[in-house]
Amino acid sequence: MSTPEKYIDIEKVIESKNPKLLKWLPGFILRYVKRMLHEDDINRAMRENGHLKGVPFVDSAVDHIGAQVETEGLENIPASGGVIIVANHPLGGLDGIALMKAIGKRREDMQVLVNDILMNIENFEPLFIPVNKHGSNPRAAMKVIDEAYASDSAVVIFPAGLVSRKIDGVIQDLEWTKSFIAKSIKYGKDVVPVHIGGTNSKWFYNLSRYRQKLGIKANLEMFILVNEMYKQNGQTIKMTFGEPIPASTFDKSKSHVEWANYVRDKVYALAENGEDK
Repeated sequence: MSTPEKYIDIEKVIESKNPKLLKWLPGFILRYVKRMLHEDDINRAMRENGHLKGVPFVDSAVDHIGAQVETEGLENIPASGGVIIVANHPLGGLDGIALMKAIGKRREDMQVLVNDILMNIENFEPLFIPVNKHGSNPRAAMKVIDEAYASDSAVVIFPAGLVSRKIDGVIQDLEWTKSFIAKSIKYGKDVVPVHIGGTNSKWFYNLSRYRQKLGIKANLEMFILVNEMYKQNGQTIKMTFGEPIPASTFDKSKSHVEWANYVRDKVYALAENGEDK
């Protein structure tokens, strides 16, 4: 796959979406946006590694950021056969890439459910299943997701869907979706819980809090997630893989929502093994 000289061109993106805005936008604001989105860093990484796809590209992405991945209990992922892997979402970007790097040492046949916007990064395509979070999934897309759960692949999902926030003074996931419970029951797939350590900066959580207090619905803090990712340079992302939870666990004694919360609690309990919350 050929890699363009500029894989990301912020100026051209703004021009294509809103030419009038580009003309109005002061130069120092444009430079700030480019810096926050790390345009130069990403373009350099793509020039060096844009020929890679799948797990090799994932490995190169983690190396580019300069983060380390430390795992415990990786052997709890079955070496073969269908399984569902669920994790908390503390970082909102690098945690997903780091998780793929870790799982890739055990299972290269993973399929990761992601926001379909991320599908624009073609190098991840062999690993990704698109999930449209901006509207209902078309029937064809739902069929692809269902086929993944029915397969012998390792399906990876962040049930919160969005990056963790500070809630009541504690950094934790938002409400988890119950869909993975339904799929576990339907296809008899065990669930492997994973706790991922790490936090974003105070600025990220403060921006989220102030935005909500002001009643702004637009997810402004997502704009700085790329910058947050690069702040993980030199950091170690610790992951603890728990023992598989048999599909038979999810009986009718609890609702699907209650079972999803049960697994969520299992994930955070893994943090007691030495993980940072």
